[in-house]
Parts: sequence; C-alpha cells; structure tokens
Amino acid sequence: MSKEKPTNVTVRILEHEYSVACPDSERDRLLASAEYLNKRMGAIRKTGKALGMERIAVMTALNMARELLDKENNTRPRPQEKDLGSRLQQLQLKIDAALQEDEA
Repeated sequence: MSKEKPTNVTVRILEHEYSVACPDSERDRLLASAEYLNKRMGAIRKTGKALGMERIAVMTALNMARELLDKENNTRPRPQEKDLGSRLQQLQLKIDAALQEDEA
C-alpha cells in the first residue's frame, strides 16, 4: 500500500489565492469545493453590507452547516430542530456583533 504524495493546488476564493496540499486523486473535488465555496461567499458579500472576509467565511460556514444538518435529517424539522435553527440565528447575531466590535 503506497501513500499518495500530496501536491500543492492553488484555489481562488473572493480574489484571494490559497495554496492547499492535496493528493492528485482529490484535486478535482478540491477545485469543485473551492468553486462552490467561492460562489456561496460571493452571494453573502453581494448582500450589500460591508463585511470583512472573516465574517463572510463564518456566515457561509454557518449556512452550509445548517444545510448539511438539514440533509442529514432528511425529514421535516421537528420542534427541537426549529429551536436549533433559532439558536443558530441567535449565535449568528452574536458573532456579527462581536466581529463588528473587533472592526471598530
């Protein structure tokens, strides 16, 4: 069994380039993931609010995590899941407020 040696792949997300070590067999998936992430982050940036890169990344991650959880459940939200959504929204507001304080 031989381990595949990773190579560096450059991805571009919101006009920033990142070099990521990745096995050749995963290169296409990495590029597709980076493209998807770039589109999602771009959509949040286009909301018109002046957001920093870190804040855009956190908001995108929260949205994608929620969607992943929804897909894993693959059912209509139960009452406790609705509460989770409310808590996630509250956390998102707290994160926004904390990031705004850091920017000030």
